[in-house]
Amino acid sequence: MKRAVVALGGNAISKAGEPDTIKNQFANTRASLGGLVELLREGYDIAITHGNGPQVGNAILRVELAADKAPILPLGICVADTEGGMGYMIAQSLKNRLLKEKIDRPVVAVVTQVLVDKDDPSISDPTKFIGQFYSKEEADELVKKRSWKMKKDANRGFRRVVPSPTPLDIIEKESIKKLLDQKVVVIAAGGGGIPVYRMPDGSLEGVDAVIDKDLASAVLAREVGAELLLILTGVDKVAINFGRLDQQFLDKITVKEARKHLEAGEFPPGSMGPKIKAAINFIQSGGKEVIITSIDRAYPAVLGKAGTHILPG
Repeated sequence: MKRAVVALGGNAISKAGEPDTIKNQFANTRASLGGLVELLREGYDIAITHGNGPQVGNAILRVELAADKAPILPLGICVADTEGGMGYMIAQSLKNRLLKEKIDRPVVAVVTQVLVDKDDPSISDPTKFIGQFYSKEEADELVKKRSWKMKKDANRGFRRVVPSPTPLDIIEKESIKKLLDQKVVVIAAGGGGIPVYRMPDGSLEGVDAVIDKDLASAVLAREVGAELLLILTGVDKVAINFGRLDQQFLDKITVKEARKHLEAGEFPPGSMGPKIKAAINFIQSGGKEVIITSIDRAYPAVLGKAGTHILPG
């Protein structure tokens, strides 16, 4: 059995510098599928995850603009809405491509809940920026009116901050695993999934937070028994000393080396850091390999001809 979880970065669907229209999102989604098709030709069972940062930001903006005309939607519902909408977009685009390529594989999107700890430190001290920029006066009004927590984001203004708890488990894991066993391509844990926690009686309750997509992808890969976690982002390879004269691209590193670079501050929290953490978590939980590369280099990377490969050791 060859089983992989493929994590599509946000640039797969919404590209910086172009209008974030649905037409453009569909076009970008279709353009991102080449490597996935080749993996399916090779016989891989595949679960696909994806980012949703720009889409959630737009969903929250719509909620704000409609505040006096429609009921306020909590963040968890916005995450669920975008996970469903983007799952539809990816599923339709992939199914059409497979039809054209004469590859007979079912495709389904699963709106996914992800378990977190209700006492996760980030819940009491949120730091994850989402949504629009505001002036100090606008931010103060939102704190007063909606009890939002706001922080200054560099010198660009104030933004809402929300918790980003550590993902622990995938609620729908058994259903996803059964679908993969039946050769169904599954789109799951989109945007990191919908964060939920367990009540004392075992029931689930949502929490207004967002989960890092790459960390959730590592948990999904662990729970469905994947051997490979393929993280697709905006660069062909991971680098240390990034942006300096002694910048060095990494072809192959061990978990021990990855952790050493992470602890040395080589991978910032807002960019490569979560991807490296996800790689370490997956390998430590029994995974065989993590590859970090660009969307265009996905298939060559699986063949060992591109990307940064992170291995046990």
